[in-house]
Amino acid sequence: MTADPAAADATGGLMAVPEHGRGVDELLAEVDARHAGDLDWRGGKAFSLVYHPDDDELEHLLEEVGRRFLHENALNPFKYPSLLGMELEVIAMACGLVGTAPDAGALTSGGTESIFCAVQVARDHARTERGIAEPQLITPSTAHPAFAKAAKYLDVEHVLVPVGPDGRADVAATADAMGAGAGLVVGSAPCYPFGVIDPIADLATVAAERGVLFHTDACLGGWLLPWWERLGEPVAPWDFRVPGVTSLSADVHKYGYAFKGASIVAYRDRSLLQHQFFWYDDWPGGLYASGTTAGTRPAAPIVGAWAAINKLGVAGYLRMAEVVRDTTRRFRDGIDAIDGVRVTHPPDLSVMEIGVDPHADHVPDIGAVADVMDDLGWNLDRQQGGLHLMVSPYHAKVVDSFLGDLAKAVAAHGASRGRTATYGGVAGGGDRPDR
Repeated sequence: MTADPAAADATGGLMAVPEHGRGVDELLAEVDARHAGDLDWRGGKAFSLVYHPDDDELEHLLEEVGRRFLHENALNPFKYPSLLGMELEVIAMACGLVGTAPDAGALTSGGTESIFCAVQVARDHARTERGIAEPQLITPSTAHPAFAKAAKYLDVEHVLVPVGPDGRADVAATADAMGAGAGLVVGSAPCYPFGVIDPIADLATVAAERGVLFHTDACLGGWLLPWWERLGEPVAPWDFRVPGVTSLSADVHKYGYAFKGASIVAYRDRSLLQHQFFWYDDWPGGLYASGTTAGTRPAAPIVGAWAAINKLGVAGYLRMAEVVRDTTRRFRDGIDAIDGVRVTHPPDLSVMEIGVDPHADHVPDIGAVADVMDDLGWNLDRQQGGLHLMVSPYHAKVVDSFLGDLAKAVAAHGASRGRTATYGGVAGGGDRPDR
């Protein structure tokens, strides 16, 4: 049985609300059929969007948490003391992990909201504490697009600074870009495109010397770098142990292995966090207050973050970090051993870009290589300079097959089909300007 034909919207093929409801079994069958064409992350052939922990117990726990808290609303946490307690515990654990006070952070829906909050706090701090009406946001060109998005939505001037040949932020160029209106300087730990950590200590020092706030974007690395360091790997300073760092973001739904969406935005002290709070009682409904941009908030991600952290603990995170580290090494060594391609920037963590080796005997068309990998079932994001690889624990099982297919794709491919570099997507059907 198909959907009611009368529900089709003749103006564009979109669906209108059906006249009659449909049965549960029929709807679930259609959901499964549609879902079958989505990204296959369970098979280990996806390298973005989902961080596959390869832990059946954790997955079962998170599914049960989602079921138990599917309908709760964290808009008013005092109605759900269980949620309030678990949220505060997640915040405290995260803040302790990155070196700040247990009450100097907030739980958000993801890295974008964490970044929005940090930019908003810096904007308002610049206005109220430094008298800068139109503060500037200074970021390296490798910073996550969420900063550009925050600048657009919050009406903040965004100043992009080119990075150095190693893919890291250029400290001197950043200092030169900082005018009297600088309100926030940003560095990544690591940046998403290349997996390299910006010189956070030097950037934060430049910002502090001018009285400017500094944000470490550790959305990607914040829940892996602490364990990476404990495994004895070299980790450049990035968290609140760096004196000039005043805010930091870290996604629990990445290498914290919780489900979407849970992230932390944290501050050096609670006085900065105060700029983030919203209070309003100039309406008949009484006091409305929120600590982040959202009003209604789903409860499941809060409990999911709490459950994941408590399920894994330090020992579990160290175990997973070791798998990710060893798997990253296997990917990197194997890629560099294939004539024609290389890892473009030696990564500091578990994220890297595969690009062409201009000095190789055979220099492939990287877009055509990606086309072959697509045909073989692999899902690699296409960047402007190469292919993007993000390693999670499950990928340990597919390294050899990936490297074998990559070698075949490099050695024998046709003309590129011309697919463009894309990260994320455009929602809502709006027009996207050509770039």
